[in-house]
Amino acid sequence: MSDKIRKYVLPNLPYLFVFWFFSKIGTAYRIAPGTDFGTKLMGMLDTFPKAFETYWPGLGGIDLLVGLAGAAGVYLLIQSKIRQAKKFRRDAEYGTARFGTKEDIKPFVDPKFQNNVILTGTEFLTMNTRPKIPANARNLNACVIGSSGSGKTRFWLTPQLLQAHSSYVVVDPKGGTLDQCGRFLQREKYRVRVFNSIDFSKSMHYNPLAYIKTESDVLKFVTALIANTKGDGKEGDEFWTKAETLLYCALVAYIVFEGPEEERNMNTLVEMINSMEVREDDETFKNAVDYMFDGLERRSPQHFAVRQYKKYKLASGVVCSKRLLNQAVGKSLRTHNLKPKKRAQVMRKNEKITALYERLSRDDFGKDDDQQRESNSISNQKAMLEDFAARQGFTNIVHFTDDGISGTCFDRPGFLAMMKEVEAGNVEYLCIKDMSRMGRDYLKVGQIMEILRQRGVRLIAINDGVDSARGDDDFTPFRNIMNEYYARDTSRKIRSTFQSKGKSGKHLTGTVIYGYLWNEARDQWLVDPEAAEVVKRIFAMTIDGYGPYQIASRLKEEKVLIPSAYLAQHGEGVNKNKTFKDVYGWGSSTICNILEKREYLGHTINFKTRKHFKDKKSHYVPEDEWTIFENTHEPIIDQQTFDLVQKIRGNVRRYPDGWGEAAPLTGLLYCADCGGKMYVHRTNNGKRISQYTCSQYSKVPVGKLCTTQHRINEDVVLSLVSEMLKAIAEYAKHDRAEFVRVVQEAQSSQQTAEVRKQRTRLATAKQRVSELEVLLCKIYEDNILGKLSDSRYATLDAQYEKEQSELTAEISVLEKAVKSYEKHEKDADRFIALIDKYENFDKLTIAMLNEFIEKILVHERDRKGSIQTTQEVEIYFNFVGRFVPPAFGEVELTPEELEEIRKREERKDRLHQNYLKRKASGAQKRYEDKIKGRKKAEIEAKKAAIRAEDIAKGVFVPVSSLPQREPMKGVQTA
Repeated sequence: MSDKIRKYVLPNLPYLFVFWFFSKIGTAYRIAPGTDFGTKLMGMLDTFPKAFETYWPGLGGIDLLVGLAGAAGVYLLIQSKIRQAKKFRRDAEYGTARFGTKEDIKPFVDPKFQNNVILTGTEFLTMNTRPKIPANARNLNACVIGSSGSGKTRFWLTPQLLQAHSSYVVVDPKGGTLDQCGRFLQREKYRVRVFNSIDFSKSMHYNPLAYIKTESDVLKFVTALIANTKGDGKEGDEFWTKAETLLYCALVAYIVFEGPEEERNMNTLVEMINSMEVREDDETFKNAVDYMFDGLERRSPQHFAVRQYKKYKLASGVVCSKRLLNQAVGKSLRTHNLKPKKRAQVMRKNEKITALYERLSRDDFGKDDDQQRESNSISNQKAMLEDFAARQGFTNIVHFTDDGISGTCFDRPGFLAMMKEVEAGNVEYLCIKDMSRMGRDYLKVGQIMEILRQRGVRLIAINDGVDSARGDDDFTPFRNIMNEYYARDTSRKIRSTFQSKGKSGKHLTGTVIYGYLWNEARDQWLVDPEAAEVVKRIFAMTIDGYGPYQIASRLKEEKVLIPSAYLAQHGEGVNKNKTFKDVYGWGSSTICNILEKREYLGHTINFKTRKHFKDKKSHYVPEDEWTIFENTHEPIIDQQTFDLVQKIRGNVRRYPDGWGEAAPLTGLLYCADCGGKMYVHRTNNGKRISQYTCSQYSKVPVGKLCTTQHRINEDVVLSLVSEMLKAIAEYAKHDRAEFVRVVQEAQSSQQTAEVRKQRTRLATAKQRVSELEVLLCKIYEDNILGKLSDSRYATLDAQYEKEQSELTAEISVLEKAVKSYEKHEKDADRFIALIDKYENFDKLTIAMLNEFIEKILVHERDRKGSIQTTQEVEIYFNFVGRFVPPAFGEVELTPEELEEIRKREERKDRLHQNYLKRKASGAQKRYEDKIKGRKKAEIEAKKAAIRAEDIAKGVFVPVSSLPQREPMKGVQTA
């Protein structure tokens, strides 16, 4: 009865409450005033409390009807929800997984089939763990579950091995995987290694004991050995497993830490287990292994192997020992034999390889004799060497190949891999077609032959009849010399051909530079309009004051292709088959390289680098050894622009705000007294002021190279240059013919004086170089005779060598300057054309300054320390040198103006004398210190006010207001 109540009554009790509730609603509706439905609903607000005054349900007809209808509605609603709900099992997890489609798996699949892990017949997973989209990265772990014979190996493992996309470690108890896939993996250049724990003689050069270095390694190896060789069946008692572990740890530790190197292998472990005889009738019997550990205990009582063996013996007894040894010899080492396939080339333990080396040089590709070229091909070399090895009975053949690499180069990949095997002692025979395949440097080939002899490798060169087993061949060294002579002679012929071509004005390179393209005959450079515009823009931006980094950043922002990518797009350049990481990744070095190329002037420049036939590396040659052919193709940049850019790049760029706009006069201002460059310095006394000072003045000791700073404001120089250019422009426009005549006369007189000065300096420099040569010979003789110590000789030699090299460089510059000081009739026209190029000289840009100004010489002020003083500035223009137009200069003053100037100068003199007196007495310094102290106090007060405001806002919290903790005992506090 109770079950029926629990099943039928209890679940329906809530519906009785629902019936009661809705019947009360019916009562409220019934007693509400009114006759129509809307009036009664409004009246229910007042009758609700009256309907719920008693707990008994209403017994009126409408009361019962509403109660039954409400209970039935709630019941039907709940039942519909229950029927639509999912049938979840108790304590089970449910998610939102669904079957995937081809589009779902597509982002995780590599387009190349071989680069995927096979999941099913239609689903794959890429081996790339770092895809372009990181969200698509997935781990490659897979767990394949199935009963014996369900096809785990056949349908999952074997397809993965046939992918051949990575290295594999396979535990193969049945031994069938090697038979199925071993030969295939060898054809795919895999090196197959087998560890056979039943017959270790069939393990192929894999000795696990060689990797054991510490006691923890011993325990890891023993645990892995027991876990992977325990066979099928029920787990044994934990006691026997621990005892077995102790025995293995003791034996392996003894072999690894005490045994000779040649006996540190698994065969020794099996032999030790086999020699552990146990006699049931004699508990005091000791076998050979017991005596070995007794001796080790006397030598090292705390040895790891001794401790493990003693623990094993404590629990062994006769029965335990016998059972453990039977288990060790039988069950624990029971695995299936991994037999190699019949006639398969498999490396076995203690069996070395036969190395067959083939090489084909690029020089062999160009031989005229087709039959000779075919005989040297890699395929023919391999066939010849394999046939020879088969006839000689050599086994374990491994090919090492270098295709298209010269014999004078010895960092060939195949050759290095072969020598690595030789150094490891894995090579018994080395077969080559002839000695030239080994190399064409007789010294290095001789060294290699000596290494092979020391390593016990038998060297055989088939066509040359060389066999190291028959002893040294007296003719072999001469043959190696002839092989090197062949390479040297070939290099000489190739160099002669290139020199003949290069001296004829033809381009030696097979690639064009950025801005040009080959014509159809590939014998002439043609301007590429698109790239040429970029080159012109780079030169123009340099003139405008932009540095290489700024230009590269601008081109990268505008997504302009880098030169190598642009040339590759047009099928040119050495990178046309290369994948670029960033095709818009312009760098400073690329910009500098473009700015330095004279080829943009229309010249062909050959022999900038030189190669040696042995190392094949390019070496830069001095610039004076270049061969330059002018006007061989259409120029992109004119000589004037190129020279201006080189001049700008020869100056150090000074940027006021990191990588912002450069100082406009950098590299143009020079000290009139010492000739040193003037560099910009900035002061900030309320406003930013840029000043130029002589660089030689500040060099230690200060004031020795130049006595004064020659300080001048940047604004003053810019204003002076602007006024000068305005006056020249006005003069040139007013009377052009007169302007040309005046400029030529001024230029001629300047050049005469300048040439005289340069020639004097040139003669002095040449005389000093001759004196230094005599001094170098003298100190060398004194050092040989013992009159001069080695340390003193080294110091003087370095000093004289440095001075001589500096003078040699200066002589080269002076000689070029003297040769260039010839009258140029068109210089005035060029300067006028430059004047006509610009209409407004009120605001001077960096480009305008670099185009107009050659140099500006700044003299020291007439009166230092005075705000108003006279300072001479000489402006030298490009093309015309120093030129002052007749209308530019001082205006003739009236007597009244001259008197005013005289009085002003007298007042300046008095003030200056008073300043010097105050400075000498120290009063000036006290006054300056007082002013500095007042300014410092004002700054500190301003800082304090700002800090107080920040503290009030809660932005800044002083350290003193933080809660202080007692220092910990024993801790030092600052």
